Amino acid sequence: MKHADTIRIAILDMYEGTPNEGMRGIREIIEEFGSENQLNIHYDIFDVRSKAEVPGVDYDAYISTGGPGSPLDSEGSVWEQKYFELIENIKEHNRQHPESQKHVFLICHSFQVFCRYYGYGLVSKRKSTSFGVMPEHKTEDGKHEPLLAGLSDPFWAVDSRDYQLTKPNLKKMEEEGGVVLCIEKYRPHVALERAVMAIRFDEAFFGTQFHPEADAEGMRKYLLRDDKREIVTEKFGETKYRDMLEHLNDPDKIMLTHNTILPGFLTRALRHRLTEVTS
Repeated sequence: MKHADTIRIAILDMYEGTPNEGMRGIREIIEEFGSENQLNIHYDIFDVRSKAEVPGVDYDAYISTGGPGSPLDSEGSVWEQKYFELIENIKEHNRQHPESQKHVFLICHSFQVFCRYYGYGLVSKRKSTSFGVMPEHKTEDGKHEPLLAGLSDPFWAVDSRDYQLTKPNLKKMEEEGGVVLCIEKYRPHVALERAVMAIRFDEAFFGTQFHPEADAEGMRKYLLRDDKREIVTEKFGETKYRDMLEHLNDPDKIMLTHNTILPGFLTRALRHRLTEVTS
């Protein structure tokens, strides 16, 4: 296979050097996608927050990761300025080349920073940490979203966050071709805003507050940590904690989400390149 046939993906690492399972999950999904489709896929990792590293617009797709800390405190920072310069360059490329748009997937911290920067809603600190395997409830638009096709309603995903997006600016989203796809569990008897859990911002930009890259192996490591066990048992009780551990390998829960959303994104994001490579 010629070098020109290599598909290139940029991973925008937002973990700021913090040990995590997210990067492993993303790398493995990309590698498995390439192997299953017999493609020559190469990915590069850019340390965005620690080193202010960002790629150019010459990659075929971009995955921007989760990460620790506040999505509010980085406003005006050097790394954020460079990050959104890249985002604007991708948006401009997409306007000029609608037939070969660059697709971007935003996970958790990236999703929060993106929404805050572009005014898609209120990004704020939660009253308590949300952590565990949680149900994600589809909106009407979510029921017609291709990347969520094949997932139940609700479907299950790994949630790990201290911040949230509420009060979505639906008018702004609609003007740009965006829609809310998922929200937290609907509980009308609880006087709290439901957090937005997934948004399609436009044809090429997609984001989730949850972690679609999470798998059973990584989640088990987290759940067995004393601090994570304490969070789950304090909020849901010991029985719920044991249920989470027991159901990690359930093919209809987080493994289905893991095997559906990001692989679906790659298929959609790379479809014009796949045609070039295989033709």
